[in-house]
Amino acid sequence: MDLKQHIRAIPNFPKPGILFYDISTLLAHPEAWRATVEGLAAALRPHAPDLLVGIESRGFLVAAPVAYALGTGFAMIRKQGKLPGETARLSYALEYGSDTIEVQADAITPGQRVVVVDDLLATGGTIQAAIALVSQQRGNVVGAACIIELAFLEGRRRLDVPFTSMVSYAS
Repeated sequence: MDLKQHIRAIPNFPKPGILFYDISTLLAHPEAWRATVEGLAAALRPHAPDLLVGIESRGFLVAAPVAYALGTGFAMIRKQGKLPGETARLSYALEYGSDTIEVQADAITPGQRVVVVDDLLATGGTIQAAIALVSQQRGNVVGAACIIELAFLEGRRRLDVPFTSMVSYAS
């Protein structure tokens, strides 16, 4: 199945000059969504993860059903101040400014095999930060995955773990 047929491109969102790849149309198509979840599960199964960590917020939509398909746990990485209880945090640089992400302090058991999941890989900064946060919690990051990779931004080069995407856009 050509998943690109189920991903809507929206020009000038969230600001002029940006072409936004919207997965809501993929999520709404049962066969395409099933193929996406099954494809990611098949690609990640060889990594033998114990836990999938989804990045806020569309990463939750991807990681949770893939974790279910793999029979693994699921945890969330969110922006600062969004998770209850004790958290571990990491601040990281963005192209213009910085951001802080958090995970619940007890979400990752030291030594757990973890795959970091988001909906899209652009420059790689957020996934790279999530990998660092999981590693800071002594999780063993064995891979990262997304539905969409914007290959022309070369975000994959910033990651020091195996990376999988279901579709790639060259420009």
